[in-house]
Amino acid sequence: MHTTIQLLARTLQPHRGQAWHGGPTPVGALRGVTPAAARWRPAPGRHTIWELALHTAYWKYAIRRRLLGAGIPRFPRSPANWPAMPVPADARAWARDRELLGVEHQLLLETVEDFPVALLGKSAGGRKRWSWGDLVIGIILHDTYHAGQIQLLKRLWASR
Repeated sequence: MHTTIQLLARTLQPHRGQAWHGGPTPVGALRGVTPAAARWRPAPGRHTIWELALHTAYWKYAIRRRLLGAGIPRFPRSPANWPAMPVPADARAWARDRELLGVEHQLLLETVEDFPVALLGKSAGGRKRWSWGDLVIGIILHDTYHAGQIQLLKRLWASR
């Protein structure tokens, strides 16, 4: 595997689950989160940990779909960008949605590891002028942003 691809993959999935900044990935941030904590809304109009987990899973799926350029099955939850929490939002559903995030994370990691390094600087097409590398770096930054939000919500839940 090319060094650049290794670097991107290692940043997406750090060794021992800790990113360089010391925090977890979104998958790691969900460890120990109960269904009650996951569905808790800190204020009207604010997202829950559960919603952030589904949103993060969706965007891992969306970037993987772009990188593959091939037809893959539709994302199993809707609406796409901010999937709704299931009804009932119970322990079984929370386990399924944590699993969905884990699966999407692993599939994206495998896609990045197999991506041709020569294409990273090339245009990804579409209306935006982003390169394939921009998409990979963007999803890594997206993960970091939402993992931080999840960590903050866990602390708020514990101190409520």
